[in-house]
Amino acid sequence: MLERPVHQSKQVDATGNSITGRRVLFAALFAVSMAGLIALAALALSPSGFSAIDLVLIVLFTITLPWMVAGFWNAVIGFLILRFSPDLIAAVIPQAARIRGDELIAASTAILLCIRNELPDRIIRNLGPLLAGLDRSGFGERFHVYVLSDTSDPQIASVEKERFAELASVWSNRVAMTYRRRAANTGYKAGNIRDFCKQWGAQHEFAVPLDADSFMTAEAILWLVRIMQVDSKLGILQGLVVGLPSTSAFARVFQFGMRLGMRSYTIGSAWWQGDCGPYWGHNAVFRLRPFITHCELPVLSQDGTETRHILSHDQIEAALMRAAGYSVRVLPDEGLGWEENPPTLLEFIRRDLRWCQGNMQYWRFVTLRGLKVVSRYQLGLAILMFIGSPAWIGMLVLGTLGLALAETPADFMRMDAGIELFICVLVMWFSPKIASAIDILLRPELQRAFGGTGRFVANCIIEAVYSILLCPILWFGHSIFLSGLLSGREIGWIGQTRDDHAVPLTHALQSLWPHTLLGGATLGTLAVTQPAALPYALLLAAGPALSIPFAMITAWPSLGRFSTRVGIGRLPEETIAPADLDALALPALKMAAPTRLPNSG
Repeated sequence: MLERPVHQSKQVDATGNSITGRRVLFAALFAVSMAGLIALAALALSPSGFSAIDLVLIVLFTITLPWMVAGFWNAVIGFLILRFSPDLIAAVIPQAARIRGDELIAASTAILLCIRNELPDRIIRNLGPLLAGLDRSGFGERFHVYVLSDTSDPQIASVEKERFAELASVWSNRVAMTYRRRAANTGYKAGNIRDFCKQWGAQHEFAVPLDADSFMTAEAILWLVRIMQVDSKLGILQGLVVGLPSTSAFARVFQFGMRLGMRSYTIGSAWWQGDCGPYWGHNAVFRLRPFITHCELPVLSQDGTETRHILSHDQIEAALMRAAGYSVRVLPDEGLGWEENPPTLLEFIRRDLRWCQGNMQYWRFVTLRGLKVVSRYQLGLAILMFIGSPAWIGMLVLGTLGLALAETPADFMRMDAGIELFICVLVMWFSPKIASAIDILLRPELQRAFGGTGRFVANCIIEAVYSILLCPILWFGHSIFLSGLLSGREIGWIGQTRDDHAVPLTHALQSLWPHTLLGGATLGTLAVTQPAALPYALLLAAGPALSIPFAMITAWPSLGRFSTRVGIGRLPEETIAPADLDALALPALKMAAPTRLPNSG
């Protein structure tokens, strides 16, 4: 994990010309890379002139590029900061360097736990160490926990009311707690928080939103609040969120990859985005007064029969906060908060499609008056995150068709330029993870935290294969869903199945047969017409072709238990567990038998 500064840094904030220079540099690198890669793609497709298929392929490739190019340069910048900055936290959020850790907590902070149709046992488990830590700190009276329920299931609601009443009674006179349930989840999570703002927002200075699967320590929240206290123009402070140790094979490998990818990417993006950073809607702290005044979200449509609310509220709220003159920053420390990730591919897809629908709503705000340029970039990139999916699938289909119609692969693509382009795409695709992996391999203490050099390298290889299979499955799922959005299909805010469970063949077949058909048809066509192209096509087609066994095998509880015991997807918390995290009694920590770290305050 990243080391926190323990003394005042002499570094100062990058403002004015300095932050502008960083952004100009990033924009120049981004533009030059885009132009160079598009030119290389055109060269690769030029052997027989440019057919309609070639031109469409270049357009589709251009649509996929922004995420890869941004990821590459964020990773490079993040790697350089990781390796050469004497105080990497201060390099991206100088306010943090002003915190000693013993400052008085003067502000009143509301902790907002947003839930919907979730059994309360797991939520109460996650709250326990947080409440105990706030009480030990001596600042428990400065915090008030609000359990904001949008539960629609009467049976679950009854259990919620009883269990949270018991919890409030246990912590009375130490940390205040209020339970509130809305009859309807108008506005989804954003509406839930807005309802809190109307009822209780004026009573507090800050708010910390948590999801049902969130876990934060008291130490982390106290650090975030102290940073907010020293800068009255800091509107939102987002903490880095990583995955909780899991016994699901699917989640373990995903979380290992996420830990690698976010490490360098977040630091690099924070360096040039500065005071116009991201907000992910949970495991963060925001200033209530400007949030209430400036961040209320509009209703998208209302014609008397239908009202549409914004599903992915977070980045729009960040853009509105920045437009109001308050900064939005991310604190890239890996010990600030955790979340549970879906245990199976099908559960992951369900959550991913909710994000897809939410991000597609952003197009209405890209041109909103008063937004900063970086905020528009963030909203546009969030849209392209999912628009890029049908572009990838389109390249797979049209590339297969172009190869099948050509007499030889050389008639369709120049091999020298094609291989160069293939390598560039792979490097950009994996660059955030490569950058973090190199940094970890250069730090013996981090190698040990990830289970040793051999295990870490093996996990990097496993994760790379996993990602090559997973990403095209998600891309095709997005493509199907986006086509459904055009005809009015939508998905709401629903609860998730968080416990490990097997995926039956019938369930996998019902959900993933289109993916299997696409992958099988692509590979079969090339096997018959251009077998030499198969190794390259596997990058995009192998995942869909194997989606059904992939979903079933990665969900096997026995494979998850085996992976936990031998260290597949091992996280640092499974080697040295913080006491607060250990207090959750996670099965993964028991199986991994980590060293226990005492509470750090």
